[in-house]
Amino acid sequence: MYQERIDRVLKNMEEMGLEQMIVTDPPSIFYLTGKWILPNERLLALYLNKNGNHKLFVNRLFTVDGDAGMEKVWFSDTDPGCQIIAGYTDHDNPLGIDKKMAARFLLELMELGAGSSFKNASECVDGARRIKDEDEKEKMILASKLNDAAMLQFRGLIKEGVTELEVAAGMNAIYKELGTEGPSFGPLVSFGANAAIGHHKPDSTVLKEGDCVLFDVGCKKNSYCSDMTRTFFYKSVSEKGREVYEIVKKANLAAQAAMKPGMRFCDIDKVARNIITEAGYGPYFTHRLGHCIGIEVHDAGDVSAVNQDIVKEGMIFSCEPGIYLPGELGVRIEDLMLITADGAVSLNSDSKELEIIQ
Repeated sequence: MYQERIDRVLKNMEEMGLEQMIVTDPPSIFYLTGKWILPNERLLALYLNKNGNHKLFVNRLFTVDGDAGMEKVWFSDTDPGCQIIAGYTDHDNPLGIDKKMAARFLLELMELGAGSSFKNASECVDGARRIKDEDEKEKMILASKLNDAAMLQFRGLIKEGVTELEVAAGMNAIYKELGTEGPSFGPLVSFGANAAIGHHKPDSTVLKEGDCVLFDVGCKKNSYCSDMTRTFFYKSVSEKGREVYEIVKKANLAAQAAMKPGMRFCDIDKVARNIITEAGYGPYFTHRLGHCIGIEVHDAGDVSAVNQDIVKEGMIFSCEPGIYLPGELGVRIEDLMLITADGAVSLNSDSKELEIIQ
């Protein structure tokens, strides 16, 4: 499995005219080796070469059990890590670097002449990660099923007098009970006008009748992320709230129905955005339609008006149109979508019908 992933990266490197590359992003190293190493400020590097002479450079402080599929080169805090790496690279050929390499390491490698030139090669790994293999699909499906199960229980946290912070704390407990590895990001809970604020963090706001209740939540399982948003109303819903909700739901469903391999990401965004714009709420849809997801809740790539990349089978990304009326309310509905050979399937089964929680 990991060799197949490395081979895909090597193919992408070849298309970019590269024979060698250094990967420093921990999630990408996990993707390519199955080993989670979180180095914090220390140097961690995976060297890939078209000749197969790959190396994993690891500080002795960290434990890396089992076979990583390549030789591990160990060093200590007092060792010249970049010099060690430069001893293995081909100085006569360009060296690809990922976007996460700290400048202090990159500059030293440049001074050492570790490559004849240096190129941002992040897309070689990002492009491979964007298309999920069967193992990843299974893990993503499970993570979303757990998120659906959690959302069913989250409804029970909504009751008179509760605050956003209290609800968020209850969410974390539910994720733990369901056997997840915890949230994939800090749960977003917004009542009423707070839901119109982009990525509002839970605070001491108290729920009141007529409020919309926006949950943007996700969990991790087997190191893979889920993410979904549902918007409810407490005890009653205004005509404006009902109108906005139905428009967002229509945009969500239409975009999902349009998804298929060969489309451009920007054209999917346009489907949802046109519906919201034609309804008179265009200025209040203030973000892209979605983002790619996998090992990270925001993998590289998005569903936006400016992304002309082509959608391919095996990709997973969010579909989350929204309308946000400052000082009034906000509505967002989000599912994760898996692109199949002839369309797309939602990884979420939680209802999207307008729901009033009593």
